[in-house]
Order: sequence, then C-alpha cells, then structure tokens
Amino acid sequence: MKKKVRDFINYNKYFIKFIYALIVLNVLTLILESYQELNDNYGILFYAFEIFSVAIFTLEYLIRIWVSDKTKEDKKERINFAFSTLGIIDLIAIIPFYLPFIFPFDLRIVRILRLFRLLRIFKLSRYSKSLKTIQYIFKETKAELSITVFVTFVLMILSSTLMYYIEHDAQPEKFASIGDAVWWAVATLTTVGYGDVYPVTALGKILSGIIALIGIGFVALPTGIISSAFIEKIQAEKKSKKGKKAKNKDCCPTCGKNI
Repeated sequence: MKKKVRDFINYNKYFIKFIYALIVLNVLTLILESYQELNDNYGILFYAFEIFSVAIFTLEYLIRIWVSDKTKEDKKERINFAFSTLGIIDLIAIIPFYLPFIFPFDLRIVRILRLFRLLRIFKLSRYSKSLKTIQYIFKETKAELSITVFVTFVLMILSSTLMYYIEHDAQPEKFASIGDAVWWAVATLTTVGYGDVYPVTALGKILSGIIALIGIGFVALPTGIISSAFIEKIQAEKKSKKGKKAKNKDCCPTCGKNI
C-alpha cells in the first residue's frame, strides 16, 4: 500500500502535472492579489483558493513523511526527510498559513508571512528537470564558485577601505565610514554605477576606474563557471541519449537481446 502511494506521488504524471499547475496558479494568485481592485472584488475567491491549495499541500506533505521510510517503520528516515531541502521547502509552503492561528501576529507581520507563499515555486524543483539540472550544476561547481565569491568579497572590502581613506576628507557625508563605502564598491564591482556615490578626487577616480575594470572580470567569473558546467551537463545528457538509441537499434525490440 505504502509503495503504491509513494510511486503515485513521485511518478504519476497526472498528479505531478496537477501539483505543478497548482504551484503556478498560487504564484499567479499572489500577483493578482496585489491589485487592489481585483482583491476587493475577488478577495473571497482568492482566499478560498488559498485554503484549497494549503489543504492539498498539507496532505501531500503528510503523505510524503508517511511514505519516506522506504524499508521499514523507521522514524529516522522520516526525520531525515523532514529536515531535507525538499522537506523544508514543502513545510515553508504551508506553515505561513497556519502561524497566524497559533500566534497572535500583528497585521504587518501577517502580510510579510504571505510573501513566503512565493517560496512554493521552489516546490517545482521536485518535478522540473531544468531545476534539477541547475541544482546539479551548483553542486558540481560549489568549490569554484566559493573561491570566486571569496575573492570578490576580499576585493570589495579592500577597495571600500582604500576609497574611504581617499575620499573621506573630500566627501565626509557620502564616505562617512568603510561600511558606507561598501555600497560604492558593490555598484562599481558589478559595473552598475548608480551615480549616487562616486569619487571626486583624482586618486579616487583612478582607483574607481581600476576597480571597475577588475570587477568586469571577477563578477563575470561565476557566470562563466556556471555556463561551462551547464554546457557540459547538456552535452553529457545528449551523448547518453544517443548511446541509448544506438544500443536499442542493435537489440531486438521484443526480447531485448542483441541482434
């Protein structure tokens, strides 16, 4: 019985499509609710749909905990699922709805809790092949990305410190501290350049130009790493599919033996 339920929620295409559509509709509903006119006219329908969605997601979450022990009645396997990434995402998808009934929150906090409904979109990672591919890529490139993030962080702190000491006397209100200079460093390293904070001294302008040029390279590194890993993953999947097709051509379609 439990195995049939597990296979149904994990592999039944109609159930998967239903959950997929429900998640997308939840995100769409959240957007539509932000329009005051629509919320005034259809607020009851939006709330009814929210109750329906939470009921489905809650039932799905409880069932997944129930079927998570694949071998025997093992509480550890259920606890492992509850604290896994997908388990936490499933919990976050429903917990904001129940919290106001348990704790007396201020209305402003309730509005913030509603924003967590947007996190239901991460439930798609269980069903979407594309999101699974992205998760795999981030996992495979974790070491390389960590290095680039660390180097970028060091560069940001270094440039902020230098710019503070160079520009502080000329612009004490904009470069009041190293922390204030961090905003300039972020805007410069990412080459956004909002223009609200910028150097006015000659040395500051020279340093700003150098930092901007360095930023083009360092900020682009993570993009290159992810793109390279993504292309390798896609090519590997294509080769795997071609290999399976070639193997199937050499086999009897009835018995599977080599021809």
